[in-house]
Amino acid sequence: MLGRNIGIDLGTTSVIIYTQGKGVVLDEPSAVAYKTQTRRLCAVGQKAFDMLERNPDSLRVVQPLRDGVVSDFTATRQMLTRYLTKVCSNSIFKPNVVVCMPSGVTNLEKRTVLDIVTAAGAGRACLMEEPLAAALGAGVDTAAATGTLVVDIGGGTTDIAVITQGSIAVSSSIKVAGNAFDEAIIRQVRRERDVIIGHKTAERIKTTIGCAVLPEAELFLTVKGKNYISNLPATLEVSSTDCFLAMREQIEAISEAVRSLLEITPPELVGDIASNGIVLTGGGAMLLRMSDAIQNKTGIKTRLAENPRTCVARGIGKALGNLELLVEQGYIFKNREEITGFYET
Repeated sequence: MLGRNIGIDLGTTSVIIYTQGKGVVLDEPSAVAYKTQTRRLCAVGQKAFDMLERNPDSLRVVQPLRDGVVSDFTATRQMLTRYLTKVCSNSIFKPNVVVCMPSGVTNLEKRTVLDIVTAAGAGRACLMEEPLAAALGAGVDTAAATGTLVVDIGGGTTDIAVITQGSIAVSSSIKVAGNAFDEAIIRQVRRERDVIIGHKTAERIKTTIGCAVLPEAELFLTVKGKNYISNLPATLEVSSTDCFLAMREQIEAISEAVRSLLEITPPELVGDIASNGIVLTGGGAMLLRMSDAIQNKTGIKTRLAENPRTCVARGIGKALGNLELLVEQGYIFKNREEITGFYET
């Protein structure tokens, strides 16, 4: 196929683009800012994200993807148009794009994403499951006749899948991931300390002192917010134990989802997983000792992949090196005229 081959990890919190021959060329937040009255685009990516929770009424900032799927069609198209233009500015032909999505999306959601990507400037596009791309990016030999369990914890969803012989044998997806951790911290601080904090502050708490198991050494972080009762500025000190207790329910939900998938996995593949272990990928997996939490729940050795946040994008890059293999596995490239009526599973 003519045109540059590009892979896009279209995530709830960030968009990572991989270009064949160059590697990861773009890593920006999934955010768009535009004028409230005119809907004129003002900023995309990091610039728009910096305005989030600080914008005036005349400016609206949206994160156009929620729980791994498109919630704002127009904003997603504008965002991808800007990103593809930036990446392919010197290209004559429209690019061929592989987009990753959670394994549990509906056929309508698949068609929506394909339509958005082609409307944004792709010549042809196809979809690929995130767990399979994450496994490739983590260095798993997906073509081997043995099973490996991959847990991809993103911003909006956690995708769990057993990979064997180049495809997904069993999979599940839950809408509990990194953003749910942030929401839990916000609720905990408001309930226990009568202080309202923003999502960025909650994320800073999570990444600085957050832990997926009860911490042995206590850490503290001082943050600022707004008193829920007086509405005046407030400063408080949050401990790592406070953070763990806030996120405990969400961590347990992810661990339980992994255990539940093992229950419905064929016994031979479970035996392979016991030998090969569980691989964690995605930005949410970077929570301190997340691998320990899942290992304690399942009794199976669990490891964090190298550079887990970009595993999906790098996995698409490996797939882009063999487009014929993608087609053989059922990943069909379509242009915009062919998308209408796209109901394949």
